[in-house]
This record gives sequence, C-alpha cells and structure tokens, in this order.
Amino acid sequence: MPEFFIPGPRGRLEARHAGAADPSCPVAVVLHPHPLHGGTMNNKVAYAIFRSLVEAGCHATRFNFRGVGRSSGEHAGGDGEVDDALAVVDWMQRRHPSSSTTWIAGFSFGAWIAARVLMKRPEIDRFVLVAPDATTRDWSFLDRAPADGLIIQGSADAIVAPDDVAALAGTLGSLARSLRFEMIEGAGHFFENDMETVRGLVRDYAYRTR
Repeated sequence: MPEFFIPGPRGRLEARHAGAADPSCPVAVVLHPHPLHGGTMNNKVAYAIFRSLVEAGCHATRFNFRGVGRSSGEHAGGDGEVDDALAVVDWMQRRHPSSSTTWIAGFSFGAWIAARVLMKRPEIDRFVLVAPDATTRDWSFLDRAPADGLIIQGSADAIVAPDDVAALAGTLGSLARSLRFEMIEGAGHFFENDMETVRGLVRDYAYRTR
C-alpha cells in the first residue's frame, strides 16, 4: 500500500488508503491510539479495524496524527487531532463524492477523537469505537447524533475500566440513532488474543449496516 500525504491544518498527514470497486461504497476514516504512548496508524488494533472496513467494502483511510511518523507538526492534546481527523474526513468525501455513507472509527484515544468528530459532523452516519478511553477522558461533549454505532470493549482491560465503557455505551446509546455494545470476555486493552474477534465484529457490523 503506497505512502501518500493528505493536507492537514498543520502540514501534511502521512496516510494509507484502500479504495473499493464501487464508487458509491461508504468512506471510512480510522484513528489510532495515543501518540505519546506509541500510537500510530500501524497499531495492530487500528489496522484490524481498517482491514475489516476494507473487507466489508468501504473506501478506507488510516493516517498518522500530527507529529507521528512522517506527519508534520506536534501532538496537540486532542483538539489538534480532532482538526486532523476532520481534514481527512473532508479529503475522503472529496475523493469519493458518490459515496453513500461516512464512517468514523478509532481505538482507545482514537475512539475518543472519533466521537468528538462525530459530534461535529452530522453527516457521519456510522461510528466504531474500540476500547474508548472512558476512564481518563472527558466525554461531556456528547450530544444527540443521527448515527448508528458499534462499541467494542474487553472485560479484562487494565487500562480502560470496562464498567466505565459500559456506562459510556449507555449514555451514547441514548443519544445515537442505534448502538450495539459488545463486551469480549477475557480480552485486554490491546486484544492480543482476540484480534480476530474484533475484526469479525467490525466486519460483520459494517456488512449489515453499510
């Protein structure tokens, strides 16, 4: 998959893109975990989400936030990363103007950023949040969203408390058009032994709702 760059608010953003055969297929943007904790677009969970959406027939892009890999700029604590993601969503929508649906997805910190993007862009129809950081992040920005979504969490996550994610799912479920919440029994934060389960859940959800 060739390297390329998308113009961002603070310079270029390193990215990878996979296109679907049908121009009307959904577009999807996948967001990686925390840059200051080693998160990149090549993170295994973020990549699994990306591949699952591609397999389900989406035009999909993953990219490095500002200051990560070959992307310009430096980490901005969340607000700048939201702006990066918005720029990539814009780029995807311009590249695929016949697309029927827009997806936003993310893992951990990336899931928090994805939810913030969702609240800013009412045309986003679908979202996937995997192990969203409901323990240390502020989610008071949540509001009604005319979108359908999937949240995946591991019951043995030692970084993000599963009960916090379950509570978040309850809140978001009351605000979204529909929400599916999947707790993977025994899975840790990085789903080391459960990656195929994550891939299957994302792929099947995307097939059913695209």
